Amino acid sequence: MPKAYHHLTRDQRCQIYALKKRGLAQAKIAVDIGVTQGTISRELARNKGFRGYRFLQAHRFAVQRSLSGKGVARVMTPCLITRVETFLRDNQWSPEQICGALNLEDSTKVSHESLYRHIWSDKRAGGALYLHLRQRGKKRNKRGAATAGRGLIPGRVDIDERPAVVNEKSRVGDWELDSIVGAKHKGAITSMVERKTKLTKLVLLEGRTSEDTKAGIIKRLEPLKEHVLTLTADNGKEFASHGKISEKLDADFYFCHPYHSWERGLNENTNGLVRQYFPKGTDFAKLKPTDVQRVEDLLNNRPRKTLNYRSPNEVFAKLTAPPEDYALGM
Repeated sequence: MPKAYHHLTRDQRCQIYALKKRGLAQAKIAVDIGVTQGTISRELARNKGFRGYRFLQAHRFAVQRSLSGKGVARVMTPCLITRVETFLRDNQWSPEQICGALNLEDSTKVSHESLYRHIWSDKRAGGALYLHLRQRGKKRNKRGAATAGRGLIPGRVDIDERPAVVNEKSRVGDWELDSIVGAKHKGAITSMVERKTKLTKLVLLEGRTSEDTKAGIIKRLEPLKEHVLTLTADNGKEFASHGKISEKLDADFYFCHPYHSWERGLNENTNGLVRQYFPKGTDFAKLKPTDVQRVEDLLNNRPRKTLNYRSPNEVFAKLTAPPEDYALGM
């Protein structure tokens, strides 16, 4: 068996896909293909998509990297366009999220403004890509413009001023906030996620005003007040009462840069999990608080790979338990 790494062919990727579907281990696949196990490991890590390893997609990814030079996409190549449109149609991700995913997947770098230009060009040609955007063509403020930021929130403190320790996820108490909006923009669920333990708190709101949002956040987080150090939200007007929230919880409140949803990446991911139960188009007026509580409980009791397959409830309880509880084995 060759010991040096070599580029795989399309047919070899097809074999890998078939053998993997049969449940063979990487070592056995390597023997059957005639390559090292490291080659198989790298192939599966670098060229799988968000729906797993598929040989045609894997081959496109590999070809794209070889053509783009160190993974940097300087133009919207046909291969890159296919990947972007797949993310948009299948997952309804925002251009910012797609850019982040491409960079994480194989270091492909492209600006979200380029993706928006492609989407609007497709719309002018009669295409329907824009229908997969959350705002479906709503005019966006240009980044850096004086009016950038959805609410021009008075007294907002930029995320750049947030302590660096928050990025380390080394302590309990740093929360990300967002709103999940119901059908026809009526009703909302405010989601709150603790960065280190992934603990999620959800609250169903009757309205979407800043007063409703303020009351909901305080209601859910005040019982955990000693474990609330910072709060980070987007620039929605519903967070205009941030000063009162900050004062009530004795915590610092920060706002992300406009159109930088990845700065609340955990929250965005959590919202996607919540949408599994309340998909877009759900009439939130028909929901009861118990419906939302059930979803919160499901998420907090679910084993998470990032927590070594412990649940957020388990990790939060362990990290916040008084020292004397450990001595009692609690």
